[in-house]
Amino acid sequence: MSKESNQYILGTERAELHRLGLQHQVWSAEARKGWEIGEFGTGQTIVDLGSGPGYCTFELAYIVGPGGRVIAVDKSKHFIDFIENQNKLHGLNIQTMHCDFDDLKLPASSVDAVYCRWALAWIPNPEEILEKLTEALVPGGVMVIQEYYDWSTFQTEPHYPMLGKGIEAILQSFFDSPGNINIGKSLPGIFYDLDMEVMSIRPMSKMATPEDLTWQWPETFLNIYLPKVVQYGNISEAEVKQALEEFQELKMDAGATILCPQMVEVVAVKM
Repeated sequence: MSKESNQYILGTERAELHRLGLQHQVWSAEARKGWEIGEFGTGQTIVDLGSGPGYCTFELAYIVGPGGRVIAVDKSKHFIDFIENQNKLHGLNIQTMHCDFDDLKLPASSVDAVYCRWALAWIPNPEEILEKLTEALVPGGVMVIQEYYDWSTFQTEPHYPMLGKGIEAILQSFFDSPGNINIGKSLPGIFYDLDMEVMSIRPMSKMATPEDLTWQWPETFLNIYLPKVVQYGNISEAEVKQALEEFQELKMDAGATILCPQMVEVVAVKM
């Protein structure tokens, strides 16, 4: 998989494709719970906003069935190509839209539901995008949004000083980006301003121990993203190397724990 010029903050290379697949395994039960709350079902048209390589898209396509449709929206051509190839292989009813959210065009009252996970945090104008999606929803249509509420809760026990510095450097890189990493805090207020009724707010937390599948989620994230943070000037290559070595020490401690960043799910209905 070649490198894209219009990349995500974590990239779209093969290692990230694998990481996203692992991430979906860790969070898939939470996604399905949100879909149940939002009453996603057969025959619906559902937008998967920021679909990535489509791990949720494929599950949603089976939920809506042959009489429904899933619209996968993503700015990565690599990810959209991956979805299209899998769609042909499995014969699912998936429509892809390769575009930035700013360029997304959906007819008014044309979709039944929207699902979004970790996409709004990386853009500067989530309010405008959610307004656009609200217009695209049919009356009674639902949005299920899962985003970070407080990324600063990410921590390990025991604490390692350089690993801690690396985590702080990552958070600072997010603060320096155009988006709002903690956009989850703002979602209820945004929906209120859009005259959407918030029907559910659900905190989602993950704590991992070394033998858990969940442990691999922060581990793969740190291995891929922490070296990229050097470019922001908050940590050196030598410090990154030490931080990752400390993580391996942490992994050898059977009593170690990782508290992952705090998530929130907000489900809102168009009145």
